[in-house]
Amino acid sequence: MKRVLVPAALSAALLATSALAHHGWSEYDADKPLTLSGTIAESGYLQPHGFVRLKTADKTWLVVLAPPGRMENRGLPKARLAAGGNATVVGYPHRSKPDELRAERITIQDQTTELR
Repeated sequence: MKRVLVPAALSAALLATSALAHHGWSEYDADKPLTLSGTIAESGYLQPHGFVRLKTADKTWLVVLAPPGRMENRGLPKARLAAGGNATVVGYPHRSKPDELRAERITIQDQTTELR
């Protein structure tokens, strides 16, 4: 019985932690799609979502991407998000953070990756 309960309890604890760390997409305004182009200043291939800091002509945006596994599966490896590269993203702005965007797709070197 102990062999079943310990792994089950551990799994439940990990699942609860992941759920608390994840946020909902209602924080982003899907009625105001934006297209941004610029230079990648920084990137992260992290859980629960990757990100790039995209330097555009007027400001630097925090662009929230998909989870790393999804990006890999869709042909966007970490190396393609290298600082100094150019990117275009289409997505939705955060309702209360004026410099944050949730990306639906990203284009780097003429290759577009659907993120959602």
